[in-house]
Amino acid sequence: MTRASPFLAACLAISMAVTPRPALSAEAPFEHGLMRLAEVLGSLHFLRNLCGEKGDRWRVEMEKLLESENPDPDRRARFIASFNRGYRSFRSTYTQCTPSATEAIARYMKEGETLSRDIASRYGN
Repeated sequence: MTRASPFLAACLAISMAVTPRPALSAEAPFEHGLMRLAEVLGSLHFLRNLCGEKGDRWRVEMEKLLESENPDPDRRARFIASFNRGYRSFRSTYTQCTPSATEAIARYMKEGETLSRDIASRYGN
């Protein structure tokens, strides 16, 4: 039995080395763009309300994105974290609407439009 133990250990080691491991699910090519879009929506949610828009328009847009993607719980958490990161990044910078905040709104509106259009045209049905 003592001779078989090193042999079995070697077989087990070889077996583990050559056994194919399940492939990690590849991230969809548009995933980064969607996460960035969620971050942009969070930024706009903060900035537009800071500069006079009242309501939840950008949060509702985020909810629509989540609804259309129907992500699993881990991916949903990443979407929400991206939205919150966008919101918090400006909340820590601006306490009132300034020309800089207005310029950020314009840039983020343009970026969000570009992301939406590019993702839809490249990967939409």
